[in-house]
Amino acid sequence: MDEQSINCPHCNGRGIIVIDMASAVPCRCMTSRKAQLKFKNARMSREMLKYSFKSFESSYYSKNIRDSVNGKTYYEIAAATLAAAKKFVRNVENNPNCDGIVLSGPVGSGKTFLACAIANKLLDSGKEVLFVVVPDLLDQIRAAYDSSNDYSEQDLMDTARQVAVLILDDLGAHNYTEWARNKLYSIINYRLNNMLPTVLTTNLNLDELEEYLGQRTTSRVIQMCRTYRLLVDTDIRLVKRHEKDLRF
Repeated sequence: MDEQSINCPHCNGRGIIVIDMASAVPCRCMTSRKAQLKFKNARMSREMLKYSFKSFESSYYSKNIRDSVNGKTYYEIAAATLAAAKKFVRNVENNPNCDGIVLSGPVGSGKTFLACAIANKLLDSGKEVLFVVVPDLLDQIRAAYDSSNDYSEQDLMDTARQVAVLILDDLGAHNYTEWARNKLYSIINYRLNNMLPTVLTTNLNLDELEEYLGQRTTSRVIQMCRTYRLLVDTDIRLVKRHEKDLRF
């Protein structure tokens, strides 16, 4: 049993949920176990496993500050992004070959929260999901060159390319080498050609993404995903930390 199963708040590490004295069902934490076992860091924390659409707090988004591009308030943008995330889940449930979604925005704007909510909802529906932070993904592929590892680079690349739903968290302003760019291109291009739904979170806009990943990868992201940008006036994590401090 992997670490995500052990930390799972739904089954408390048992891997199953008891329905009654005579029956039980596999817990959602086991749904993606096969894919996740290939990536040591491909797991959500115990806290992330609790994230849901219902617990997405729109109150952190200003109703007074407007985006200079489209004139909508941050609150209106957040509501539209939440609706898009829910629609993405419905689309995946009905069609394994639907468009993906890009969740962009500054640090602390709720991108990863929504990505986890998407993952949890899909896992509840029995869908195979691989959630992985991009720097961790690249590090583990790089480490696969060591012959002592259980999985080869090809194993890891095939898993990321072929998993039913792939969530790439933190596709940010990292120092991508040409090797890293080529790996990400290979994964994204395969998923585009095979129409496999993908979720990306990034603190970059599309122009900045092209600067870091290159034109050919960014072009494919645009082709395969709908893009939504969350905006906040203050990092939500800092706001929550302050609220927590006030309670004690």
